[in-house]
Amino acid sequence: MSADPAVSTADLEPRKGSPSPRLDEAAFKRRFLNQFKDPAYGDLQAELSKLASAAWEAYAHSRKSPKTRKAGPGFADPDYDLAEDWLAARDAIHAAQERNEDPNGPIRILLINGSTRSEHTCPGELSKSYRMVEIARAVLEQQPRVKVEVLDLSRVASEYGRQIHPCKACFSTSAALCHWPCSCYPNYSLGQIHDWMNEIYPMWVEAHGIMIITPVHWYQAPSALKLMIDRLVCADGGNPDPTSTHGKHAKEAKELEMKGWPYPRHLAGRMFSVIVHGDTEGTENTRRSLSDWLKSMDLVPAGALAEIDRYIGYWEPYATSHAAYEKDQPMQEEVRNAARTLYEAVAAKRRGHQVSAGEELQPPRQK
Repeated sequence: MSADPAVSTADLEPRKGSPSPRLDEAAFKRRFLNQFKDPAYGDLQAELSKLASAAWEAYAHSRKSPKTRKAGPGFADPDYDLAEDWLAARDAIHAAQERNEDPNGPIRILLINGSTRSEHTCPGELSKSYRMVEIARAVLEQQPRVKVEVLDLSRVASEYGRQIHPCKACFSTSAALCHWPCSCYPNYSLGQIHDWMNEIYPMWVEAHGIMIITPVHWYQAPSALKLMIDRLVCADGGNPDPTSTHGKHAKEAKELEMKGWPYPRHLAGRMFSVIVHGDTEGTENTRRSLSDWLKSMDLVPAGALAEIDRYIGYWEPYATSHAAYEKDQPMQEEVRNAARTLYEAVAAKRRGHQVSAGEELQPPRQK
């Protein structure tokens, strides 16, 4: 993105005008205390009242990041106060990148279960996606020098405090305002904490290959998977230096972008596989949209066998969907083949061979 001399200062002024979401003290405290309905808190009303007052004070003063330290060398503004949470996430990403680039390290594969279904909360039954993840893991772990990590997004629905907060669309205001890693969370004053993405970003960064296995929800990706997808926007063009925009200073970010934005591709070159399954409709469109999204971030398709969209128990009762899956041995074999294809593509790339859509391109013969 290059500078445009025709852009005026007024063009870069942030537009405002939506109604304020701010709560008054009484409304804030009612909402804060609403999380303590269990009788176990019955004898703690005095303590809870003190907590509510402290939470209100933090909210009233918008203390998003109460613990900060000076950015230090290597940043545009070394004296700017950066959140300790963000600095820790950045350090984790840098360490993950070193693992990714280590020529003596293992082949690292990230398996992602995109389904929110789990036996550990409603509905009391695991997902077919997770069973496919286990099939893929078994295949991959048989390969030499492989380290497999599983990211089970069903934990967003079943684990206490496991959250992925929604993207706030900073990129739509300016690419420079979207920080890598995301600096929107945690926001302590708004109670937007326990954000899982600071652990998820390093998983993507260290991986050489990524496989997403997911069902279709209403023609689209499930909500937990979509939350992660949206929050990965900072991995594609995001600004690695929040001091260059002095945090979330929108106008500064716009001015910086218009000087010419380099659009860094933080996940470029990683191989991917996508498996989408459904019961009635929407698998092909969902698989294609996931593949297009990954390719738009400069990830590389592992090959035709690594991209699958299939129906399991087509238009059959949901109550017997697991039985239909167990009978569908060809589908299970396709999952195995996708895992093998992803491994082979990553292994070829690690050998220094050029890979295009899963095909290992041989160097031209010398005459």
